[in-house]
Amino acid sequence: MVELGATPRDSADDRRLWMLHDGLHNDTRQGHPIRVLLRTRPDGSRFAVAQGDEIRSEIAGDTAIRTLLPIAAMVPCLLLVTALVIGRSFRPMFRLADELDARKAVDLSTLSAKGAPSELQPFLGSINALLDRIRTMMDQQRRFVADAAHELRTPIAALSLQTENLDPLDMPPAARERLEALKSGMRRTRHLLDQLLALARKDLAPQQAGEEVYLDQIAKGVVADLLVESSAREIDLGFAMAEPVSVTADPLAIRSVVRNLVENAVRYTPNGGRVDLGVYREGGRAVLQVEDIGPGVPPQDIERIFEPFYRGRRPTGNGSGLGLSIVKRIVDRYGGSIEVENITETDRSGLRATVRLPASG
Repeated sequence: MVELGATPRDSADDRRLWMLHDGLHNDTRQGHPIRVLLRTRPDGSRFAVAQGDEIRSEIAGDTAIRTLLPIAAMVPCLLLVTALVIGRSFRPMFRLADELDARKAVDLSTLSAKGAPSELQPFLGSINALLDRIRTMMDQQRRFVADAAHELRTPIAALSLQTENLDPLDMPPAARERLEALKSGMRRTRHLLDQLLALARKDLAPQQAGEEVYLDQIAKGVVADLLVESSAREIDLGFAMAEPVSVTADPLAIRSVVRNLVENAVRYTPNGGRVDLGVYREGGRAVLQVEDIGPGVPPQDIERIFEPFYRGRRPTGNGSGLGLSIVKRIVDRYGGSIEVENITETDRSGLRATVRLPASG
């Protein structure tokens, strides 16, 4: 502390301090920066308290370090705790997202709200209401397709009967040619209606436990049914491999899978060609493989081949575009998979359809 008298001291620094007003000031003393506080006593004398800036800076630095170090050490801990709290809070949302991602496209069952926090309850209620509306709309559309196809069967059957009655009549070649075209169109229309009804039944039928079905026996029965048609076109229809293997499913559904695949193969195989079937076990899967030597499918159509009514950019034959869609839905319902690929071997071309279903036993 420096005390100032009534007159300035001999030091130039003291004389400069004498000129300052009361209060805090930044100044220099003996060439060193200082922080000085000046006060005037009631008797008129003055005093000053000064401190070097070096000491103040050192004290401020030490204080800052002691203050900031705990905060800096706490920041990673706070970030970790925050991440844990946020992750725990959003865990029900992540579980909900995983459940939705794992669902199949045809699964429109409601989401369970058990264990979900109260904040998610309105969100789950809205999603379930939306799923109910979508399920109702899809059921209405499926029933409409089934009802329409069923109603059309009677007039189509009557028209088919009338065309059959025209066969014995004597008519000119041009009329006979037109009659054959009409009969072909009627057969195609009847086949389309049958496929529509089959598709509607597969969509509307509830999931059943099923029974043990031997895939090789069903395949043999389908081949026996189609031997007359294939023989008329000199198509070699048979088995490359037929191992006993069973699946747990509805026998009619599995028969529909096999028949649709074999019928497609026979339809697109040229006269004098060959259709090979293979039935065997692959690990825990029952495998059905159907190969033909037809033209195959353009690569750009492979991804859309299971869509209803899609017959490719260059459709051939009298197919309805529903057979593979029905197969896909049945296979998905029983937890299986189907793969269709072009055969690109050096000595032949064609299409290979492979169905894999969970084997029983």
